[in-house]
This record gives sequence, structure tokens and C-alpha cells, in this order.
Amino acid sequence: MVCQECGQRPATLHFSKYVNGEKTELHICEACAREKGELIPGTPSGFSIHNLLSGLMDFDPSGLSGAKAQVQQQQRCEGCGMTYGQFSKLGRFGCAHCYKQFAERLDPLLKRVHGNTVHVGKVPKRAGGLVRLRREIDGLKREMQSRIEGEDFESAADLRDRIRELEREVQNG
Repeated sequence: MVCQECGQRPATLHFSKYVNGEKTELHICEACAREKGELIPGTPSGFSIHNLLSGLMDFDPSGLSGAKAQVQQQQRCEGCGMTYGQFSKLGRFGCAHCYKQFAERLDPLLKRVHGNTVHVGKVPKRAGGLVRLRREIDGLKREMQSRIEGEDFESAADLRDRIRELEREVQNG
């Protein structure tokens, strides 16, 4: 897909905007986005994507304010010395240790941005039959466990049988 701004380079940034149920899409290249200051299309104030992400990183799920929140902002990574405050301004970590150091603050952030803290990805239909079966088995096991906890043993037994059937398919796969 070609950039809608310059018409020359490939579009690598894709924005979708929904207004009153109508979807508008913009596809631009990195150079045009840089020229525009990475502006989010359709915002008159010129609010940048970086500012949006920084705002999300300032989200504090603990509800702490004042001195305690300030202490958390100054928490330092043992590997590179970066503070959480610096991370929230830069939008990226300084080293691999930062992920562990700031994990307590990252999990709620990732859950807020992505809706989950575990990446499951997509599986191609042609090549992912086995992966899809394993995911279905995992889901059925979770469902079976909740049925057992709810003392619905008959439906738990049905789920157990379905799980065994799928596990045989995986083995024969």
C-alpha cells in the first residue's frame, strides 16, 4: 500500500478513526508521519502518539498519590539506572532488566492498553491446526475446572470427555 500523503513510499503507519459509527482510514509512510510530528489524524490540537502513550504510562492502578506515587516514579532499574519516570517520558526501556524491575507497574498498563497481559497472537488457518487444538484443550480445561468448582460434575465430565477426544487428535495429528 502506498502512502496517502506523498504517494511515493510504502505506507507503514495505519490509522483508523471512528466518528458516529463511520470508519475513516489513513495510511502514511514514516517520513510523512515524522514531517507531521507523528500527529494523530483528525486531532486539531496536534496531540502526538508519543503523548498518548506517555499518558497511558502515567496510569497508576494503585491509586497512590503524592509522596508514594513520587517514590514509585523514582524507582530505578538495577541494570541501567533508568527510573520509571524516565521510561514514561521516553516510551522505551533502557535494558532488559527494566521489564522485571517495573513489572508491578507494567502488568496493569499492558492490561489497560491490550486488554490482557498474555500474548496469544494469531495462527494461520492452514498451518495452525495443531496449535488451535491445543488452545481449545487449554480453554476446555479451564472451563472444566470452573465447572468442578461450581460442583457441576455432569458437565465437567462431558468436558473431560471432549478434552480426551481432542488430545487423541493431537497425538494422531
